[in-house]
Amino acid sequence: MTHLDRPPQTAGCRDVPVLKQRGQHEVFCGLTGIIWLHRKIQDAFFLVVGSRTCAHLLQSAAGVMIFAEPRFGTAILEETDLAGLADAQAELEREVDRLLSRRSDIRQLFLVGSCPSEVIKLDLARAAERLSAKHAPKVRVLNYSGSGIETTFTEGEDACLAAMVPALPETDKRQLVLVGALPDVVEDQALDLLEKLGIEDIAVLPARHADSGLGIGPNTVFALTQPFLGGTHAALERRGARHIPAPFPFGEEGTTAWLLAVAREFGVDQARFDAVTTAPRARAKKAVAQAAERLSGKSIFFFPDSQLEIPLARFLTRECGMQAIEVGAPYIHKALVGPDMDLLGQGPTIAEGQDVELQLDRCRAARPDLTVCGLGLANPLEAEGLTTKWAIELVFTPVHFYEQAGDLAGLFSRPLHRRAALRVEAAE
Repeated sequence: MTHLDRPPQTAGCRDVPVLKQRGQHEVFCGLTGIIWLHRKIQDAFFLVVGSRTCAHLLQSAAGVMIFAEPRFGTAILEETDLAGLADAQAELEREVDRLLSRRSDIRQLFLVGSCPSEVIKLDLARAAERLSAKHAPKVRVLNYSGSGIETTFTEGEDACLAAMVPALPETDKRQLVLVGALPDVVEDQALDLLEKLGIEDIAVLPARHADSGLGIGPNTVFALTQPFLGGTHAALERRGARHIPAPFPFGEEGTTAWLLAVAREFGVDQARFDAVTTAPRARAKKAVAQAAERLSGKSIFFFPDSQLEIPLARFLTRECGMQAIEVGAPYIHKALVGPDMDLLGQGPTIAEGQDVELQLDRCRAARPDLTVCGLGLANPLEAEGLTTKWAIELVFTPVHFYEQAGDLAGLFSRPLHRRAALRVEAAE
């Protein structure tokens, strides 16, 4: 690899002071991760142990039709459970037995903790261990917390994948593991690029099926595709796997840097790297340039929501010509987002955590051209004349790697286009 392929260096913001705030914060429930995970892990079932509110959230968020039979559900905690008048463990075991007798396709069952189950201290880890032993080897039962008491919505995926790692078999083979749930078409594109680079042993976490053969060991290296997987990162390192640090594959520059880090790890020569990446890089640059015409010179303000904020700020400032005023993230895990911070130029306020009223005051004072925030803040800010982008859409939409680079830029340009169109109509 030559220095010509490395992203241009900037002063970077890895070491700038971080504004750390703790106070009232706007977060979305970690149960939301089930909405994309149940589609991704095709032989799994996610059983939320929670209240009717949890069930309503999943039904409304997923848009499940009444005649559909999705691979998630809720074991409702009734008043007797919450008051300690019933044996919730026994009821849960009966519910799982009924579910598995009816759904023979299930190979992995996740017991997902919620706010109600955690408040009453229901020991789902013990239940998962007991049920896994009972239903082995056909079904593996795991548990994780999707509670929204202290977590952001993307941490549901992190907790799920971290729970899977200890149960994976040991392997000594030299392999690359891509970590993070991606839409199937995007995952296939990434695997195709890596295979063209000559990397042969590639696995994915989460795998689409329980019998994928994925194992972890000291010769495993892994590359993250999502910046919110701190717990999974730690779990893999405890198993002896080694992380390949890289900017996240958003946009042309981020994708190239991510692929380059993996290529260096596996000794791919420069000529082959260029042959594989030149054409998709050109397409990505062209697509981003078209969408970025409306973004160039505009200011942007990120409220903390998904942990995608720092990589997205890098993409928007370096590839789309935007100016970042504040980049807020729920948590800043420098082992994960440090490479993106190295490329994100100094200037914006980097904030970790949230005191929402103070951050709203800063946003109103700055009057950014575009504000990225959660659903609960978007409508009030729109009513005040600010243009907003729903942060959650960035998780549900395919945005990774070269072929989605233009779509990613378009997600940010469309709200500005809509605002401009509304102003024209109002003037007429």
